[in-house]
Amino acid sequence: MNRYILVDRQDGVAVITLNRPEILNAWHAPMRCELVDALLDLQRDKTVRAIVLTGAGDRAFCAGQDFNEARTFDGDSGSKWIAEWERLYDVIRSLPKPLIAALNGVAAGSAFQVALLCDFRIGHAGVRMGQPEINSGIASVTGPWIMREILGLARTTDLTLTGRLMDAAECHSIGIINKIVPAENVLDASLSLARELAEKPPLAVRLDKQWLREMTEVRFRECLDAAVRIHREAYASGETARMMEKFLAERAARKA
Repeated sequence: MNRYILVDRQDGVAVITLNRPEILNAWHAPMRCELVDALLDLQRDKTVRAIVLTGAGDRAFCAGQDFNEARTFDGDSGSKWIAEWERLYDVIRSLPKPLIAALNGVAAGSAFQVALLCDFRIGHAGVRMGQPEINSGIASVTGPWIMREILGLARTTDLTLTGRLMDAAECHSIGIINKIVPAENVLDASLSLARELAEKPPLAVRLDKQWLREMTEVRFRECLDAAVRIHREAYASGETARMMEKFLAERAARKA
């Protein structure tokens, strides 16, 4: 059986690795499901006090949605897709233990969103982050909500409508990369922070994280309701599938 998620436990800290390096660790349903299972397992494991999330290889944390999956969606399957994201985002938001994103490369689209939902982000100078979904015909709903909570409306509008990727310096300047280190030190720096956080009183950590989630819970649920409605319309229109097919054809031509 393929393993799209790898888990390594060491000294009270666990490292989860997104493991599809041949496709820049892009998401598909099995990987999303395995990540949920891994997070729930580590949540129950009392020996684990902090978690690091990273990507396999040296090119990408995660490139976002795997278009080979999403190009087949229609209105109904698009709604099911949102339900899968709701489950994953619920688990991340409810996690009682610190979660650190070790950014070893690009974090785009839904991967950018997952990185922002983590408590801390450590990266290197070559990291790029953003919400390029519009360039592939995907309407963004959860992304703008997450960005607005952290970045404000003006920058959220910029990133949503231009689809541009920010470099590491810009990400650091606006506070969404907490620390920039040499590429070879990203995981070690993330583990160092995880061990520091693992020494904090666990009840206080859990209660602080619980309140941080509760402060945004109502708007999060409103966002998911909107996502079902908007993605149903978008995928039913056929525009999204056409844009994904165009993207995949252009990528195949570049590789030929």
